[in-house]
Amino acid sequence: MKNVIIPIIVICTLFITGCKEKSKTGPNLNSEPQYGEQVPPPPEPQSEIKIIPVEHATTVLEWGDVTIYVDPVGGAEVFKNQRQPDLILITDVHGDHLNVETLEELNTSNAKIMVPQAVADKIPSKFTPQLDVLNNGDSKERFGITVEAIPMYNLREEAKAFHEKGRGNGYILNLDSQRLYFSGDTEDIPEMRSLKKIDKAFICMNLPYTMTEESAADAVLEFKPQEVYPYHYRGRPDVSDVNKFKELVNKGNPEISVIQLDWYPNDDF
Repeated sequence: MKNVIIPIIVICTLFITGCKEKSKTGPNLNSEPQYGEQVPPPPEPQSEIKIIPVEHATTVLEWGDVTIYVDPVGGAEVFKNQRQPDLILITDVHGDHLNVETLEELNTSNAKIMVPQAVADKIPSKFTPQLDVLNNGDSKERFGITVEAIPMYNLREEAKAFHEKGRGNGYILNLDSQRLYFSGDTEDIPEMRSLKKIDKAFICMNLPYTMTEESAADAVLEFKPQEVYPYHYRGRPDVSDVNKFKELVNKGNPEISVIQLDWYPNDDF
C-alpha cells in the first residue's frame, strides 16, 4: 500500500508545482507587464487636423471638436463660416497678428487666449480672465492640447527693431502625437533650427520683416519637419517666391513635403 501512496504523493506534488510555475509566467491580474517583457504602448488616439488658411498669418485649425484660431484679424466677417474658437493664439503686437477689434467682434465667450506679455498689455481688461500669458519657453495645456511658446525674433541688424527677442511667441501645438509649429514673425533663429519631431511647420518669409526664401529653406532643412506650409509671405514691396522656397527645400531633402495653400484669397499671388 505504501508503494502506491508514494507515487501518488509525488504526482500530486509535481502537479501543484507545475501549476505554481505556470501562474508565475502568466499575465498579472492588473495587466501590468512582467519584468523584461516588451509590451508596445497602446495606440494613441488620432483626430484629423483640418487646416483653414484665412489670410497672411491668420489660420483656423479644427481638431475633433476643438477649434483653434491663430492670429485672428480681419473682423468677424472673415470668420462667419468658421466654428467658434475654443483656443486663440496670438504671436505678436503688430496689426497683422493682434487686432483687438476682431477679438471684440468674435464670440470668444468659451475661449482661452494664449499670448505673450506684450500682447496681454494691449488687450482690454475684460479679456483678462480668458488670458494665459506665456513667455518664451513656457507651456500650457488647454482642451487636451499642450502649447509651447517658442522664441521669434530678427537676426539681421537692420531688422532687429521689427521683432526683438522675448517680445513675441512662435508656438508648438501638441495634438495627440502630432506637433504643429507656427513660426510667427522670425528669422532662421537657433531655436527654430533645433526643433525636434515637427509634423507640420508653418514658416514665414517676407522682407524686410522676417527672412528670405533661402534662409527659411535652410532652417527647414535643418529641423526637418514632415510637412512645411509657407505662410506670411507678403512683404513690402515684394511678395516672396514660394515656388523658389519649395525648390530649395526639395532639392535639399525631397522627403519634406512642401504644401502651398491659398493664404491670399483676395490677391493674384
